[in-house]
Amino acid sequence: MSTAVSGGGNSATGSGHFQQRLGLFDSTMLVAGAMIGSGIFIVSAEIARDLGSTGWLLAVWVVTGIITIAGALSYAELAAMMPHAGGQYVYLREAYSPLWGFLYGWTLFLAIQTGTIAAVGVSFAKYLGVLVPELGTKKEAGAWILPLFGDFYISAGQGVAVVVVAFLTFLNCLGVQEGKWTQNIFTVAKTLALALLIVLGLTVAANPKAIEANTADLWGEATHTDRFFEITRRVQSVLPVGGLIVVLMVAGGSMVGSLFSADAWNNVTFTAGEVKNPRRNLPLSLALGTGLVIVLYILANVAYVAALPVQGSESASTTFERGISHAQDDRVATAIMEEVSPKLGLDRISSNFGPNFMAVAIMVSTFGCANGLILAGARLYYAMARDGLFFKSVGRLNVHGVPAIGLILQGIWAALLTFSGTYSQLLDYVIFANLLFYVLTVTGLFILRRKRPDAERPYRAFAYPVLPAIYVVLCAVIMLDLLVVKPLYTWPGLIIVVTGIPVYFLWRRKSPTLRDQPAA
Repeated sequence: MSTAVSGGGNSATGSGHFQQRLGLFDSTMLVAGAMIGSGIFIVSAEIARDLGSTGWLLAVWVVTGIITIAGALSYAELAAMMPHAGGQYVYLREAYSPLWGFLYGWTLFLAIQTGTIAAVGVSFAKYLGVLVPELGTKKEAGAWILPLFGDFYISAGQGVAVVVVAFLTFLNCLGVQEGKWTQNIFTVAKTLALALLIVLGLTVAANPKAIEANTADLWGEATHTDRFFEITRRVQSVLPVGGLIVVLMVAGGSMVGSLFSADAWNNVTFTAGEVKNPRRNLPLSLALGTGLVIVLYILANVAYVAALPVQGSESASTTFERGISHAQDDRVATAIMEEVSPKLGLDRISSNFGPNFMAVAIMVSTFGCANGLILAGARLYYAMARDGLFFKSVGRLNVHGVPAIGLILQGIWAALLTFSGTYSQLLDYVIFANLLFYVLTVTGLFILRRKRPDAERPYRAFAYPVLPAIYVVLCAVIMLDLLVVKPLYTWPGLIIVVTGIPVYFLWRRKSPTLRDQPAA
């Protein structure tokens, strides 16, 4: 181990101690709950616009699933080997050096975790606006607006997002038990809602016309969309490629949405100090949580293509004719419920039963997602502070055994991002950096096998070295693809990472005993 203070254990520099209250079910719910937000209900519309065919739409989600599960099974070895608070930060620190652990923590705090919390909070407000327009985010829907200067304004929905972040931050400051129960209740509720959507989509909403249209040419429509031609021109301006290679590159670029929808499974590793029997339960929760979510995601998309044509018309007047690609506001799940309502007579209860039902379901989903992100993130900042690489007060636990100062700082920054108007851009910009740290972490698995061959490994990565190598290669290919297909999503993320280098050395000056390389 490095001579830096460990990010794990149950001790703390302040009052209170980590409380190991997260069992296998709790940890699995944390994995699944942090993954399921609003993405699965909407991003298939953009993928459909990019690729235009059933085969490619489903292929994107299947590949996303393979990448996600391969990554989780690889992380499982590291989690069992080093069950310390901070998780991925600790793995990077021990495989490479404290610098790489810090750069991950820096990017996580500055954009990945807080930006996601902000975006999820605003997504909650957006769907609240379906029920109560005054509390939404859209001017045209009647949301309350506070004009400030130029085109910049604050919507009531942004205020709602801040309230959600503040409430969940306060709740998690009361102890891991409170955060755990909130996570369990909302994750079970949204899992059931997603399962219900799948069942309805495959039965009541299933439409023979949609199935016929979507299966007539599973792959051929990929070259018939305006978005495909636009992206193809962009690719060919950089690389002289064509045919299947271009289609694969477009598919890789379109995975930005699906990868974000399946992200945050690694958050459970941050909470290792509070997991019962972590050497057993962390690997199991990673496998069970990601497996459950990926199965639901693929089935949800099968339900979408069973009920709606993949390609529709933006100017169409009916939900069916708009299809998946042009579902109103990209709300594909809502379009499914709009098809279900008249068939079950639910429109007699309310003419807006379908949209209202999905609005509530997505609010439940985003609320639970935000709670999981808030709960987990502060544990990583705690580990950084214990190593002398963040504010000292963040490395203390309160009387309830949680890093309250870290929770509060995270909440304040996330709240500010909700007002910045750039939360969605932040999510787009950090996808490359996020993939970079995933690749570094799984590569660290190979490094630690070599550097510490005799270390205790209660769980060994499934199908090592093949599956971890496949994960690294797939992620690296997607990263290279994004450099060409969506350059705006790459360089800003790298800039955020690089800005952490001088900050690291400033922190290091305050902690002169910190080693550059961890001991083998």
